[in-house]
Amino acid sequence: MEDKMEGSSDQREMTHQDIPDRQKGGLITMPFIIANESLEKVASYGLVPNMILYLIKDYHMGVAKGTNTLFFWQAATNFTPILCAFVSDSYLGRYLTIGLGSICSLLGMILLWLTAMIPQSKPFPCDLLTQSCRSPTAAQMTLLTSSFVLISVGAGGVRPCSLAFGADQLDRRDNPKNDRVLESFFGWYYASAAISVLIALTGIVYIQDHLGWKVGFGVPAILMLLSAIVFFLASPLYLKQKASKSLFTGFVQVVVVAYKNRNLTFPLPNSSGCYHHKRDSNIVAPTDKLRFLNKACIIRNPEQDIAADGSASNSWSLCTVEQVEELKALIKVLPVWSTGIIMSINLSQTSFPVLQATSMDRYLTKKFQIPAGSYAMFNIISLALWVILYDRAILPMASKIKGKPVRLGVKLRMGIGLFLTCMAMVVSAIVENARRRKAIRDGFLDNPRAVLDMSAMWLAPQFCLNGLAEAFTAIGQTEFFYSEVPKSMSSIAAALFGLGLAVANLLASVVVSIIDDITSRGGKESWVSSNINKGRIDNYYWVLAVLSFINLLYYFVCAWAYGPCGEQVKKVSDAGNGLTKEEELSNLVTKDRDEGNGLKDGEDQ
Repeated sequence: MEDKMEGSSDQREMTHQDIPDRQKGGLITMPFIIANESLEKVASYGLVPNMILYLIKDYHMGVAKGTNTLFFWQAATNFTPILCAFVSDSYLGRYLTIGLGSICSLLGMILLWLTAMIPQSKPFPCDLLTQSCRSPTAAQMTLLTSSFVLISVGAGGVRPCSLAFGADQLDRRDNPKNDRVLESFFGWYYASAAISVLIALTGIVYIQDHLGWKVGFGVPAILMLLSAIVFFLASPLYLKQKASKSLFTGFVQVVVVAYKNRNLTFPLPNSSGCYHHKRDSNIVAPTDKLRFLNKACIIRNPEQDIAADGSASNSWSLCTVEQVEELKALIKVLPVWSTGIIMSINLSQTSFPVLQATSMDRYLTKKFQIPAGSYAMFNIISLALWVILYDRAILPMASKIKGKPVRLGVKLRMGIGLFLTCMAMVVSAIVENARRRKAIRDGFLDNPRAVLDMSAMWLAPQFCLNGLAEAFTAIGQTEFFYSEVPKSMSSIAAALFGLGLAVANLLASVVVSIIDDITSRGGKESWVSSNINKGRIDNYYWVLAVLSFINLLYYFVCAWAYGPCGEQVKKVSDAGNGLTKEEELSNLVTKDRDEGNGLKDGEDQ
């Protein structure tokens, strides 16, 4: 009887923490993970559009200083994900990084809300009689800056890790439908992110405009609190993978050791025990691609180089095959990653469409007018609609017609997206040329504020094309990065696209500055003049279209040079249906990618 009571007591004391890892994860965790990032995006993105007004009116900043402040904030927000991804994969793990990121964002938004609630936290209102305004004190700027920094760090912790963390819960290599499950997750993830941004750019902005800063900053803080609570609620259900050692240190070690051993000769092809690898690893030799890095894992003297436990005596003199292959994987995807920068530059073109929309008829009915800054919603709407149609209608219908599962390969999707963004710039140039010619015909050459008898809905197609381009390329690139690098680097893979956005933001300003400098020489009107009727924004769009076309050709070269994706390297040779030596090594690398995630055969057809 006592034994039965003890057994019953043990069962009652079983907690969710006792759930075996093989039973954790799965679809049940998806609502919590997606809700966490969706609420974070609504909260953080909703702060951006009107922040320039807050800095000018409440902190008495000039337009230039306020714009620069926001530029550095957004630059930090775009660059922190790659840093937090390294920290996640190397030290903290994805679960802890997301949790700490959520808390940082919450603290940042609370500080920002306090700047609106506490009068002493910002300069006193301007003196209406003397028209003098006090600048913010060092303490006031420190409080504001601290809120921006915490929000940026929080976004860096949540955004790159959330995608990889969600994929961890679903990634089951023994599931024959694993690739399809991951593709569906990536699609729904981006659809929810797009909807979140849409809500932020409409709902949060509306609250700030009509209810003021106290409520406008308070609502994002509440949403961020809900985001953190929702994430931690499902903590017992998550599959939490431990972080490995510092990846960045491992990358540096490979480069250093490869340089030290540059004069070593490579072992003979059939030699065994010449390369250092982990004791339980299936990878006994590195692949032949980027062969110069292989010298980092060549064993010169087994007695001196290898310790008693099988590890390297000095990690700065000998690396493992796994370290070498991790660095190779990162280097290999960088050219493909760089092809997405031009598309991100095109997506960052928000100022000129606002100026165009301001000069066009924005009324849908006699009483309803679309705000000039809201036409970007067509980008988000088209992205979300395509993902839903693609996942729930197009693929199932195509699979039913062909009688077997059908899906577009990641390379094909990325190529389609880059072509669509090129077309978006062509359409932008044509529409702007028509708008400008009509403005000149109507006698508004010197009046850029005049409203033309031309519907602003003509701007919708270019936004829709860019939305579709983002749906193809952004989702395709993220899936490509996650599938092609070792799983220990998956957070870094998820952050690569965000890093591309950050680089694109910097390059976009460089492009505009160069065009402005060249076209305004000799006293001529700049193509990007503030008077859009005198300027030639259409020519500026044509420049982006040409750059996009060149980038598309560059992508074809990169995709061809990269070769097959994932497990496509498993090609059957003509002789005996066997594998060549190089293919065997490639398969071992793909198979043992520390719980890797290769794509199935034929995925890129």
